[in-house]
Amino acid sequence: MRFLGLGLAVLLLDQITKYLAVSYLPPGESVALPGHLLYLTLVRNPGAAFGLFPHGTPFLILLTCGVLVFVWLNRSVIAQQSSLFKLGLTLALAGGIGNLADRLRWGYVIDFLDVRLWPIFNIADMAIVTGVVLLLWLVIRGDETRSGS
Repeated sequence: MRFLGLGLAVLLLDQITKYLAVSYLPPGESVALPGHLLYLTLVRNPGAAFGLFPHGTPFLILLTCGVLVFVWLNRSVIAQQSSLFKLGLTLALAGGIGNLADRLRWGYVIDFLDVRLWPIFNIADMAIVTGVVLLLWLVIRGDETRSGS
């Protein structure tokens, strides 16, 4: 249940920040935050991360829905996995659902976090990357631990 709460919190934070970005940021213009390490730049992204699948919204919607169905069908196996595995999966899924909501609502994803050395991204992207990196780390490490770890 705690992972469901975390996933909902990530999804809510993602959607609220996107709403604020669309409401207050002028499209294409950057607003520097103190220290100039982070800028807020509103971008409407019709593809996936790093410019992959430009205008591939139908494919990305199907892919995300396919992943969600796969996870649902394997939920009993997932329930037996380690807490770190469930954390990584929760973050990746919450981010995926956040971007899916954008694609279904507008046909593109709202991105607004700009560090200048990286493509512009959002909270959902951060959750996806963090979750996938954690899952990959567990696979590379050969994590065989189960629930309770």
